[in-house]
Amino acid sequence: MTKEINPFELAQKQFDHVADMLDLPEDVRAYLRWPRKEFHVRVPLRMDNGELKIFNGYRVQHNNALGPNKGGLRFFAGETVDTVRALATWMTWKCAVANIPLGGGKGGVDVDPASLSTPEKERLIRGYVRLLWKNMGPRQDVPAPDMGTNAQMMCWFMDEYSNQVGQYVPGVVTGKPVGAGGSLGRNQATGFGIVVCIRETLKRLGMNGKGMTAAIQGFGNVAQSTAINFINMLGGIVKCVSCWDRADKASYTFYKKEGIDPNFLLSITDQYGTIDKVKAKEAGYEVLDGDSWLSMDVDILIPAALEGQIRADNVEKISKQVKILAEAANGPTMTEADEVIKKRKIFLIPDFLCNSGGVTCSYFEGVQNDANFYWSEAEVLSKLDEKMTAAYSSVYEMAQQKKVYMRDAAYMVAIQRVVDAMKLRGWV
Repeated sequence: MTKEINPFELAQKQFDHVADMLDLPEDVRAYLRWPRKEFHVRVPLRMDNGELKIFNGYRVQHNNALGPNKGGLRFFAGETVDTVRALATWMTWKCAVANIPLGGGKGGVDVDPASLSTPEKERLIRGYVRLLWKNMGPRQDVPAPDMGTNAQMMCWFMDEYSNQVGQYVPGVVTGKPVGAGGSLGRNQATGFGIVVCIRETLKRLGMNGKGMTAAIQGFGNVAQSTAINFINMLGGIVKCVSCWDRADKASYTFYKKEGIDPNFLLSITDQYGTIDKVKAKEAGYEVLDGDSWLSMDVDILIPAALEGQIRADNVEKISKQVKILAEAANGPTMTEADEVIKKRKIFLIPDFLCNSGGVTCSYFEGVQNDANFYWSEAEVLSKLDEKMTAAYSSVYEMAQQKKVYMRDAAYMVAIQRVVDAMKLRGWV
């Protein structure tokens, strides 16, 4: 049996490792190892059948030295406060490494969104807002869609918050639909940013993206846009994607030797990222077990699902052909597995750099909300490319200068920026 993963312990372990490298004072470490604020709420929901159910919800605000807390709101069965703490911590480093004026936050509700009707989802979101609205806002804490939530749910969130404060406040959340304060380019932003990071890595390694092969774990929004942009921007080939099948309670890998067509797979995928196995097989896809993506003979591995997916017990399954590991998910690689990746000289693009395109575009959305002036998609993606390229360069240069692993370099850049802001504000 694999030991159950505590993502917050992983987040703290990663922080402690770099705190030692930076020789951070004990008081600063104590400040940054734990969130500044946590909210635990019990959200009542009147179900469609009249029954009243209570759901546990969380909002964690890790650090706001650089600016208002920022981070998604997840609806996930089995959500725990430790997962939310970890994700809020990683958001602090993500915003800092992207060099945007935001801090780290995250929210979650312990619920399977597939078990709720659309009206039930709306009532649950509004109930969550009513319990927490005084601690949120464009200058306090700005949620966004995450696993199990979407743009429509953010619109309900914004509407309920606006009702509570008595004025229209589009900037209280990001990831809203276009036409309701959302930004063009937001849906593909995370995947676009991941591919920018892969492009910059290939440049440094002296490689051409054309014909490069990749295996992607997951087929939610991030994996979908990564696959599309990997093919369109770099001329690469995606050999497989994987997904969780809610009906079977199992994961599967969808493989095609000549490369998958992400747009076709999107046409047979439900709103939760589950691909129709029957239709995929009819189209010539092989349906393999859920872990097959990890052992594919490809150049680039892209975990784009849950945390803790590459561990000591499975890291050796990674093919010797793999040259780059691009962490599209948050915390997909455990510390023990990191050691194997270092030893094998697989080039790592760490999660909170690799997937920071989403929060960067969310920052752009907030800027547009404040200005009440909205940019074209081309302008959004151009600014995103510029920001992501600069963020990547700062981490790569740190790694070269200090001769350290890319994950350590990303932490060094991010932690130093947060500590500097804390000192300037007189916190430490």
